This record gives sequence, structure tokens and C-alpha cells, in this order.
Amino acid sequence: MGAATFDRTAITDHPVLDVLAGRWSPRAYDATAPIDEQKLSSALEAARWTPSANNIQPWKFIVARRGTAEHAAIAETLMGFNQAWAPAAAVLLVAIAVTHDDEGRELPTALYDLGQAVAHLSVQAHHDGLVVHQMTGFDPAAVAAHFNLAQNERPFTVTALGEFGDLDALPEALRERETAPRTRRPIADSLIVNA
Repeated sequence: MGAATFDRTAITDHPVLDVLAGRWSPRAYDATAPIDEQKLSSALEAARWTPSANNIQPWKFIVARRGTAEHAAIAETLMGFNQAWAPAAAVLLVAIAVTHDDEGRELPTALYDLGQAVAHLSVQAHHDGLVVHQMTGFDPAAVAAHFNLAQNERPFTVTALGEFGDLDALPEALRERETAPRTRRPIADSLIVNA
């Protein structure tokens, strides 16, 4: 079953942009399709133009294409069931928060700003037809050591990007998760105050 025949559009309570309703986090990746370099560049450009506190842009990325030693190294740091599907992605991207400036001062919004950058990246990639799945199930210390990251460069997530693949290639438990109904808690459950 390909992406064209598999509709995961969210049924929202209120209207949202189509690209947001259609965005989801698949695990079925085409293990042979290379990354579309223009789409990847556009996704990185979207991240580049993300707002950040004082325009500090406290994020960096490791972009590793399937077939490279870097991709294999990141795949080896994946934990649990992420190892069963994520290595098939054309790109594994490590999102890194720069937690302190060059003088050692903490950048308190670094994680928030990094999250926005990855959100912009993922929406652009989805808009362009790539599938995107963010993960925290990896060993950040192993990534930091392998790529000789500075002490203020904190690997926070790994994101798989690529073309949608064959659901039947997934282990049964993951295939079930892939096709399960999409749900979210009601908006009211997220609002502490709505005055």
C-alpha cells in the first residue's frame, strides 16, 4: 500500500491547514528510494527561517543519507523498535540544541527553538511529499561521541525522512500501529485557563 492510497488525514474539531491535518509520523519507508535533494533542501530552509529568541537560532543538524557511514552510525544508536524501521529511511537527521553560547551562558529557549525548527522542517517536508517521523528513542551520548559534538551541543531527536514505503514490510506490531485510528485528547484537556 503506497502513500497515494493510504489517507491518514486527521478528523479535526476545527478547520486547520490541509498540510497540518495530513501530517503524521509513518514508520513505513521505501528502503531503496534516494532522498529528493530539492525537497530535503527546502525542509532545511524552512528550519533555517524558524523564529527563535533574539534570532540566536540555537540549533544544528546532522544530515545522514542512507548508504553512508554517518547514516549507519546514527542507526546503531537507535533503541527498541526504532531499529526495526528507521534505518530504511533515506535520511536520518539528528536535531541538536545549542544549550549555551560561546561565553558559556545558558540559552534557556534552546529546546523550544529547536522544536520549532524541527516542526517547520517536518511541515515543509510533508507538504513536499516526504514522510517524517521524529524519535527520542536513541542514545544521545553515542551520537555526541561519534560526531565529536561540543559540550553545549545536545542531540535531542533523530528524524527519519524519505518516501513512504510498503506497510507489509513492517513487523506486525508496527503495521498495526501504522493503521490504528489517529487520536488526540480534546483541546479543553490542554487548557489550564481559557478565560
